[in-house]
Amino acid sequence: MRKVFVAALGLGLTMALSVLPVQASSEKLTGAAPDFTLKTRGGPNTRLKELRGEVVMINFWASWCGPCRQEMPILDDLYKRYSRAGFTILGVNVEADTREADRYLKEVNVSFPILYDTQSKVSKMFDVDAMPTTVMVDRNGNMRYLHRGYKPGYEVDYRKQIKELIRE
Repeated sequence: MRKVFVAALGLGLTMALSVLPVQASSEKLTGAAPDFTLKTRGGPNTRLKELRGEVVMINFWASWCGPCRQEMPILDDLYKRYSRAGFTILGVNVEADTREADRYLKEVNVSFPILYDTQSKVSKMFDVDAMPTTVMVDRNGNMRYLHRGYKPGYEVDYRKQIKELIRE
């Protein structure tokens, strides 16, 4: 499957991910999260390093992704619930053309920051190979959890991980 993904990179990240089957999975991570700066929807650029001291959920998504669409309102609920405790979400859209993402966001308005990775640079830094992909980053900027895909019930794991990382 990895060879198919690498071969499909020539088609672009969005096309490559749209042809791959996604098996939802979750795992623990170690190591520093790669720093990046991306344009924010309707606002200034956002740099990950500037969010040190907060627990950050980085959610890579696309408007064409059914599980991403299913998960988006759930993520917004988590953001609203835990943002006062030092938690934020960066919704990183991976599409080269942001118009479809903007159309979707008019239907499902979210309150957390949306960033645009139109050239897939950040997606590549995080080895994104499934949609959605979610990385949990602790207050010190270290990656702690990775979720590939989305299945109903992941929000239970998200809540546990958010609470754990906020308490540290």
